[in-house]
Amino acid sequence: MQPRELPGFYYDVEKNRYFPVKAPIPGSSSSTRLSKPPSPPKPGNKICKRIGIRTTKLLRSRELCGSVIPFKKGKCNFEEECLKLLASQPLVWKYQETNRIGDGALEQISTNINTLDGQSLIDVLLTGGVNGYLSLYEVAEAGQHFDYGVKCMPDRVWTPVMEKQTEYSKAVGHICRPRGASLAMQSSISSIKMVGKQSPCTIADGSTIQHVFFVALLLGVMTENHCTVKISLAKEHNRITTLGSETTGGSVYVLDLMRPLDMNPSIPIMRNRMHEVAPFDCTIWTADCNCKRSQAVIGTNMGAALVNLETKVPSWVCRTRSDVLSVQLDQSGNVVLCGLRNGAVVTVDVREKQGGSFARLTRHRVLYPSHKISEASSRTVQKFSKQWFELKGKIYPASTFFLPSSISCLLSLQLYDQYFLTSSMDGSMKLYDHRLTQRGAVQSYEGHVNSHTRIQLGVDPSERFVFSGGEDRGFRIWSIKSGELLFEDEFSNSVPSTLCWQQTQKFSRELDGTYQYGEMHGLSAWIGSEEGVFRMQWR
Repeated sequence: MQPRELPGFYYDVEKNRYFPVKAPIPGSSSSTRLSKPPSPPKPGNKICKRIGIRTTKLLRSRELCGSVIPFKKGKCNFEEECLKLLASQPLVWKYQETNRIGDGALEQISTNINTLDGQSLIDVLLTGGVNGYLSLYEVAEAGQHFDYGVKCMPDRVWTPVMEKQTEYSKAVGHICRPRGASLAMQSSISSIKMVGKQSPCTIADGSTIQHVFFVALLLGVMTENHCTVKISLAKEHNRITTLGSETTGGSVYVLDLMRPLDMNPSIPIMRNRMHEVAPFDCTIWTADCNCKRSQAVIGTNMGAALVNLETKVPSWVCRTRSDVLSVQLDQSGNVVLCGLRNGAVVTVDVREKQGGSFARLTRHRVLYPSHKISEASSRTVQKFSKQWFELKGKIYPASTFFLPSSISCLLSLQLYDQYFLTSSMDGSMKLYDHRLTQRGAVQSYEGHVNSHTRIQLGVDPSERFVFSGGEDRGFRIWSIKSGELLFEDEFSNSVPSTLCWQQTQKFSRELDGTYQYGEMHGLSAWIGSEEGVFRMQWR
């Protein structure tokens, strides 16, 4: 007699009984259950976690309500939410054979190269390592001009969970280091900055680009700049920054890239373009430059100095016993922010003619709090005492404020020139208004991990997002405006300590917040760590 079919059950002939279809499999462990495999996400059905609605609903609401969309937690801006969603879904590639070449500094620029058909504009990536190597790589997006040298191919190391379609399998272009495009310096390279003037030029297709009119590189103690690269001679912490030797100080060098590059492999690209600007009897930790003027400011263990790249004359603008670990010039080039080892952020006016390296500077005593903890009657009591430290220079004491730990990085915004970002070696990241520093930070960014490492901050061209690596080897992206953590992942086996953006991309924003040239599609950033050079891109 055939057993009857019961909905939701099946009949086992050997056991002569019915079992529920979704019950444990007969004979298996009671904890093992049948599970349905998760279905892959459907295109156009992404979840916007920040506001709890689907992208399709977000689009539909935009059509009905305009750019300001209401939802259960309040209102949100359609453009802002879409850009946040895009920023949280980058693609990341790692370049082969690039270990220990970009953990000191990175900078991408455009320059000319002589070819059989005349001069062509190419993108090059300058890399500086803690091991002292300064290298130049051609960024081969559409083609490659140098047929000789070391070719570094990209391997994809991180892909958005929602975006594993075929269209995202295409890799970015490789990079190539021509023969003679690498120099071994005496010390670590810590920053690369572009200096000099830029003038727009028109190419065959009628588009306007930024042509590098003068480019240089400064090398000094623990600092490196594209057009300004600084090499340091001393060790900071363990291996991250070698800022010099015990017998010699740092020097400032210039790498002239105004002349077109040559494809002849017998002509060294780097060595014949490098010359020393100014030697120092101290450790150079950091540097910044003014693109409108041929001047750079360096941070040392003795204070901050201004270097004229044309006259090669240095002049001290700030003297202090606390090392200047970070410097940042404002857009006018008249004021520099100095981040000190004791946690102070000092505003220095550099317009005053200092009269050379030995000119007398105005002395200031700045008050800062120190925390002392003592135990009394089985409980901890926190007492506050005030101490003074001395500064020399044209300082604004009222604008001086302190962070809990040594300053790791200072970064000014360009669209909102009164705002600047800070990070310190206790993991704190904050946004300040230079006019209201005594009132505290405008915004804070949680999740950053740092205890002793100098890690660069990066801001996208639209100045909506801030990027940084951490000592936990993670890389994070925050919204500058809201402080929201948008991306957090680990794709490197070492600390991502350097970062730069692709300079050739046109990206500006109007005062009302709308974009004049596109959005984040196609943008890319370079990230450097001891493990290698990475490229992060949004498509």
